[in-house]
Amino acid sequence: MIQLKDIVVKFDDFEALHSINVHVREGEFFTFLGPSGCGKTTTLRTITGFIEPVSGTVHMQGEDITHVPIEQRNIGIVFQSYALFPTMTVHDNIAFGLKIKKLKKPEIEEKVKTIARKVDLSDEQLAKAVSQLSGGQQQRVAIARALVTEPAIICMDEPLSNLDAKLRVQLRNELKKMQREFGITTIYVTHDQEEALTLSDRIAVFNKGYIEQIGTPNEIYNHSKTEFVANFIGDINPLGAGVVQGLKLPADGHHFVRLERVRVNRPQEADEFQARGVIQSREYYGLYIKYYIEAAGQTVKVIEKNDGINIYEPGDSVTVGIHPQDVMSY
Repeated sequence: MIQLKDIVVKFDDFEALHSINVHVREGEFFTFLGPSGCGKTTTLRTITGFIEPVSGTVHMQGEDITHVPIEQRNIGIVFQSYALFPTMTVHDNIAFGLKIKKLKKPEIEEKVKTIARKVDLSDEQLAKAVSQLSGGQQQRVAIARALVTEPAIICMDEPLSNLDAKLRVQLRNELKKMQREFGITTIYVTHDQEEALTLSDRIAVFNKGYIEQIGTPNEIYNHSKTEFVANFIGDINPLGAGVVQGLKLPADGHHFVRLERVRVNRPQEADEFQARGVIQSREYYGLYIKYYIEAAGQTVKVIEKNDGINIYEPGDSVTVGIHPQDVMSY
C-alpha cells in the first residue's frame, strides 16, 4: 500500500532521517512511535508530500509518488491542531475538500451528511461554528473532513494530544472502531506508548532518525529487539549483578524483565531464580498494585493484580521470583 525505500531527509547539514524503510499494508493501522524529535512526524510529512527526501522513494499502491504534489496524492490528513477553520460551520469545514474538487452541491450535501453520521456528528452540530464545539467534537470534524474525500490512506499526527486524559481514552477507542468500519489504511503518529499498543496493528519505533524495530504490539512489548525499545515501551526492571548471577546470565550484557513477569510469594519453579525481599513502598492503581521491593541488592518493581485480599504493606518480607525465559538481554 505505502512503501518507503531508503528515505533520507536533511535540513541543511542535519540528517533527520537515515535510510528509513517501511511497508504499510492495505487496511492496516500502522503507528510511528517515539520520543520528541525522533523523526516520526518528519516521516509522516514525507509520505504526505510536505517534505521531499534527498534520496529514497515513496510508493503508494505500487506508484512512485515521491515528487507528486500534496493535493494529488489522495491522502487524508488530520493535524495535531486539527487545522480547522474556526469561523466556518462544521458543515463547511467538512465540505471544504469536496468544493476544491468542484463536486456538485447535491453530491457534496450527500457526502457530508453520510460522513457526519459515521463519526457521530448531528445535524445540529453541522450548523454550528467549529469554535462552538468541544475538543472531542472538533477532532471528529477533523477526521470527517479527512475521510469525506475518500482518500486511499489517512495520516494522523498526534490527533489526541490536545485532549484531557479521559477524553483521550474514549476517542482512542472510537478511532479504532471508525478505522475498522471504514477499513482505511491509517498511519498514526504518537509519543504515547499506551496509545500505540492499544490502537495499532503494527508499530515502528523511532529513535534519532532511525527505526529501532517494526512489529506487532506484542512483538514490540514482549520481544523488544533493542535496549532502547525495551526501555521506551512501558516500565521495565534493569537487572543488577545479584539477579544476573543468580540467573546465570552473561555478566557483560544488559538484562531486563517486565514488571508483570516478576512473581511474588509463589512456590519456586524449575530454573526460576528466587530471592528474599522487603516491600519498600507501593502505588495503588485499583486494578493492580505496583510494589517496590528491595531484593538481591536492587529495587525490583512488580505489578500484582489487586484481588483485595493479598495486599502487602511496606516492611513485609516476601520472595521475588524471575524466570530466565522472561528476561530480555542485549
